[in-house]
Amino acid sequence: MPSGRFAPSPTGRLHLGNLRTALVAWLFARSDGAPFYLRFEDLDTASIRDEHYISQADDLQAIGLDWDKPTLRQSDRLDAYETAIEQLLAEDLLYPCYCSRREIREAAQAPNNPHAGRRYPGTCRTLSTVERSARATVREPAFRVRAHGEVRHFIDRAAGPQTFELDDFVVRRNDGTPAYHLAVVIDDAAQGIELVVRADDLLESTARHLFLYEKLDFTTPEHAHIPLVLAPSGDRLAKRHGAVDLDDQAARGNRPADVRSFLASTLGLCEEGQPAELADLLAAFTMAALPTEPLVLPESMLGDGGDTP
Repeated sequence: MPSGRFAPSPTGRLHLGNLRTALVAWLFARSDGAPFYLRFEDLDTASIRDEHYISQADDLQAIGLDWDKPTLRQSDRLDAYETAIEQLLAEDLLYPCYCSRREIREAAQAPNNPHAGRRYPGTCRTLSTVERSARATVREPAFRVRAHGEVRHFIDRAAGPQTFELDDFVVRRNDGTPAYHLAVVIDDAAQGIELVVRADDLLESTARHLFLYEKLDFTTPEHAHIPLVLAPSGDRLAKRHGAVDLDDQAARGNRPADVRSFLASTLGLCEEGQPAELADLLAAFTMAALPTEPLVLPESMLGDGGDTP
């Protein structure tokens, strides 16, 4: 019984792509009678709004999804992340990085850099104590892992076999905020998550997470990355594209149950326009039904006055 979760950032209303991913994650867990958790990834405090903790939970409930207690907020778990950082530092798996984004971009593009093209070219990896002291007078450091270009292989339950080379990614930003890659691993381990279902824009990040699961002696969960939902233009969904959330859809006369049925039809679980009760979706849910290509929403779904789902 693979326990699962849905972990949005409370920066706005959930759009149709978010709701589709949540539905798949819920079906994975509940079809096996496993626990399913809601967790808020709220470390980016500049973008967080209090009302969206409530609106996102309400939207999930509106399409029929439920979850087990507790509902975690990353902002309440800073001590757990700091403990993990201290462990990684004690094992010499991290080093301070004083580079600005501009410096990283310029160094990575330098023609004489043997690591050119990588996201982080290793500028601060081998600084001497004197060099670090000098840089520390200018900027507080972020902390990066010593990945040594390791390669991680894994089989994604939705996307299949994957191979990625690791970069020296950040686990704590220079303002002291734990990075997403660290926090998500700590939280999934704490909640006993056995299957991580999320959108496939995070597929490459899984290699970083596998590195941290190993170094922190955590049990590694399985992963299933679901293709993105895109606007008719092929871009990521945004408010400018039209009726992207449940409130927008309600204004067009589409109830949450209609939206659930539309999303289920895009997952091969029912025919388009067919009512989709959750009990029927649980009975119909299989890995084989999941799509392997991004879903491009039709103009009629988002535009004014189009057909209902």
